[in-house]
Amino acid sequence: MKLGPGEPEADSWQVEPFTTFVRRLTGRVIAVDGRGGSGKTTLAERIGRAHPGSVVVHTDDIAWWHSRFGWADLMVDGVLRPWLAGGDVRYQPPAWPAHGRDGFVEVPASAPLVIVEGVGASRRELTPYLDSVVWVQSDYEEAKARGIRRDMAEKGVDEAGALREWDEWEVEEVPFFLEDRPWQRAGYVVRSIVLDREAVELHLGPVGGAVRG
Repeated sequence: MKLGPGEPEADSWQVEPFTTFVRRLTGRVIAVDGRGGSGKTTLAERIGRAHPGSVVVHTDDIAWWHSRFGWADLMVDGVLRPWLAGGDVRYQPPAWPAHGRDGFVEVPASAPLVIVEGVGASRRELTPYLDSVVWVQSDYEEAKARGIRRDMAEKGVDEAGALREWDEWEVEEVPFFLEDRPWQRAGYVVRSIVLDREAVELHLGPVGGAVRG
């Protein structure tokens, strides 16, 4: 597996049933982080289905037309802090109305679990609000290929357009992860190659040396 810049590979793996893995994830807020195209959304949605009533909050929705990586304050102040204080969340990120997007990010106070999913979901600024952190480890080139196919299908762009957008994204993603290094704060590392099966290939604990905060 060829990993992305600066990311170390875990040195020990175990295979266990998905249901066993889900029971490991404790607390009220779980972050599912990883590079673009790694399979984060697939994993987050499967975790959500295992917890009826839970809500998946996508970082892409918070960041939409705002900033690829400068959205941590919006996630904290708009979603996590008010929900953890016991309130219903009905949050419209500031860029939505300016760009014609209706609706809200909604999390009822009664939700048993919030799953924050996306690139940077476990970033340093969110650490005080997270109970369990999962890093999805993926092959760098395979993740890119998946991301290109996804963008072509979802955005209706041709391959050249999808590649151009991917390259623009990567210009910011690579330095962000090199600085933030979320895999060093992960409680669990999951290999993306088994996300669609009934088992997960799992590394317990961080990789590359654990850090605090």
